Formats: sequence, C-alpha cells, structure tokens
Amino acid sequence: GQDMYYPLQKVRDSGNEQVLLTERGNSFGYHNLVVDFRNLVEMQKWDTPVVMDITHSCQHPGGASGKSGGDRKFAPYLACAAAAVGIRGFFLETHFTPEKALSDGPNMIPFDEIPQLLNQLMDLFALPTQSTI
Repeated sequence: GQDMYYPLQKVRDSGNEQVLLTERGNSFGYHNLVVDFRNLVEMQKWDTPVVMDITHSCQHPGGASGKSGGDRKFAPYLACAAAAVGIRGFFLETHFTPEKALSDGPNMIPFDEIPQLLNQLMDLFALPTQSTI
C-alpha cells in the first residue's frame, strides 16, 4: 500500500486527478499472489478510489505448465474481505465456460455465479460500519 503513495503523487503532479488504485496481490514465492489487506486500508487514506481485482488476485502466474493457473474458489472470499475493509470498487473476469477461456480461465468466476456474489457484496455494504482507523 505505502509503495503506491509516490506513484500516485507523481500522477497527480502531472495534473491528472482521475486515478484509481488497484490491488491485485503481491508475488510471494513461486507462482503465488497474496493479498495483504493492510494495503487496501492504507490506500483508502489518499482520497483516491481503490479497486480490488478479485480474479487476478487468485492467479498463479506461470503456475500451470508454462501458463498462468489460478484458483477461482478464493475470489468470493477476497471480494468479501475487501468489502469488509471498505472497498466499493471491484474488478473481475467472468466467462460462460471459464475452462474454455483463452486466458485466465482458472481464476475467472463463472458468469452464472456473478449475481450471487454481487448480492453477497450488497449485503456486506448494508452492514453498519465502525472504523477505528
């Protein structure tokens, strides 16, 4: 999170105030991305919209015999955790048949599961929040 402060300032110094910051995980070992939710909390302090990329965060770069793999089952958990820390913007990839997708299929959310995920997120948004930050 803190590592994004200076790039954000550089973009703003150029006169561009239309900036989104996106969390999509950090490399941790070989073929693993890990989301540090402290980053999401920190980036929200900078008066810029923060987006959680829930499907790329489930990716295993280069982890499937020379191409990217992934584990889509974690995407809803990452989305809900991001919502719990105040994130209201999400990026995700979907496909009617992810196993046939040309790219990123293993971490895509099947299209027919999107309504349930969105309903879950809306339920989380409706909960009262109390921030100690």
